[in-house]
Amino acid sequence: MRSRGSKIRLSGNSFGSRVSALMLAMIATMATVYVAARLFQDAESRTYLIEVLERKTDQGQSDVSLDDTLKVIACREQSKKLSVLETELAAARQEGFVPKHLPGNNEKHPTKKVLVVLGVMTTFGRRKNRDAIRKAWMPAGTATRELVDKNDFIVQFVIGRSANRGDSLDKEINKESSHTNDFIILDNQVEAPEEKARKIKSFFIYAVSNWDAEFYAKVNDDVYVNLDALGGVLASYVDKPRVYIGCMKSGKIFSEQTHKWHEPDWWRFGDGKSYFRHASGEAYVISKSLAQFISINSFMLRTYAHDDVSIGSWFIGLDVQHLDETKLCCSSRSPDICHVASE
Repeated sequence: MRSRGSKIRLSGNSFGSRVSALMLAMIATMATVYVAARLFQDAESRTYLIEVLERKTDQGQSDVSLDDTLKVIACREQSKKLSVLETELAAARQEGFVPKHLPGNNEKHPTKKVLVVLGVMTTFGRRKNRDAIRKAWMPAGTATRELVDKNDFIVQFVIGRSANRGDSLDKEINKESSHTNDFIILDNQVEAPEEKARKIKSFFIYAVSNWDAEFYAKVNDDVYVNLDALGGVLASYVDKPRVYIGCMKSGKIFSEQTHKWHEPDWWRFGDGKSYFRHASGEAYVISKSLAQFISINSFMLRTYAHDDVSIGSWFIGLDVQHLDETKLCCSSRSPDICHVASE
């Protein structure tokens, strides 16, 4: 009679045998799949070679040379690599790592490299401001094309869509845009005060996807810009790869909910309750590489209550040169580049 311990040992040996058998079965299956795949691949190669041979025969050639064989195989390998790259690119676009639409020669926007793409942030109910800017420093129609050709400027008003998509607000902007042709309408961006930071992000994504420029700039629709002076300043920074240009400032963080400049995420900035260095939101310029950084990483860039603080936060930790350009301190009514209009 076997003891209980013997039964346990026998059971253990049986379990081990089953595991070994299972492992062998798995290995055999994988080997079978691998061999089948290679055979299928070889069969495809033979099919291609046969087709080439038939074409050669029809043309009066009796055989396929070694060079022809190698060319066919190399072509097939390149085709496979291209297919893999296209799959990876589609996945990257889906995740937001690259723009969904890359500019090309068939795009409606100019493909030549310009000095700066300048977005004038506007909103609903600001037609008077836009008309004043058009008359003062943003020529329309033929004059705009001449301005681009001469000074390499792209100047466009930037606006999102109404929260009630397709309502009278959207229709008014569509009508105005059809007459002036000077709008960037961000179809996937809601136009609202609390959306300003996300709107800035959407603008840079759009601008990078549609124009190749040395710089990308933002101004508000109550700012008057001397384009010649701005072009002169930016020309001196073309050789600097990562620049963030503006009227640099810091400032107190307000945690009180009733305050006009309340910051809901005030606790993220530490006990000092002071913002980091950033450019005033009235006007600032960033170089191409920084705009591309925003476009590529847009899905993970955090926004705060204020758009100027948000964009400043995106460059913390990057090798970025902050240039305090006093000529862009528009609130001081600088006559050199810009000043804020009194309303």
